[in-house]
Amino acid sequence: MRTLIVTAFMSLDGVMEAPGGEPGHRSSGWTFNDIEMDPAVYELKGREQEEAGAMLLGRRSYEAFAPVWPTMTEDFAGYNAMPRYVVSTTLESDDPRWPATVLRSLDDVAALKQTEGGPIIVHGSATLGHALADADLVDRYHLLVFPVLLGAGKRLFSGADKDKTMLDVRESEAYGNGITKVVADVRR
Repeated sequence: MRTLIVTAFMSLDGVMEAPGGEPGHRSSGWTFNDIEMDPAVYELKGREQEEAGAMLLGRRSYEAFAPVWPTMTEDFAGYNAMPRYVVSTTLESDDPRWPATVLRSLDDVAALKQTEGGPIIVHGSATLGHALADADLVDRYHLLVFPVLLGAGKRLFSGADKDKTMLDVRESEAYGNGITKVVADVRR
């Protein structure tokens, strides 16, 4: 069975929306504003590209990434080369600039997890991440937690009333610029 990993940039108060400058959030680009750049922080992102066997996205994230990521051949070569899947009930077809297989349900995601191959990485996709976690399909979290409180925005974790989920921290590191890396497995 493949491991499903949710990876995110997250504020200390749990917001994951618009970290790279996406429009619509009052603090858009918060990962790059007022925080000193430290390349060591992003080692995890390089490792994800090397280890992942597929990428899974929600429709809105896919539509935002499809016109941009294929042009970022140096930074995202691994992501651009791996198979991509989009979970959507409304997407008519994939974007020919960044082809992907459209999955229509969480049952389709569960079936994908049963296939052979490397881990499945989920980028952005707050709504999808909530649904995956609430359906107990997430196996691991890769989080880069930024020392900022954003107050409002889409959060990494849903507000669903569900039982406690225990995590086993596999890796953690605090960097000089205040960012903290947390890699944690969902305890089964």
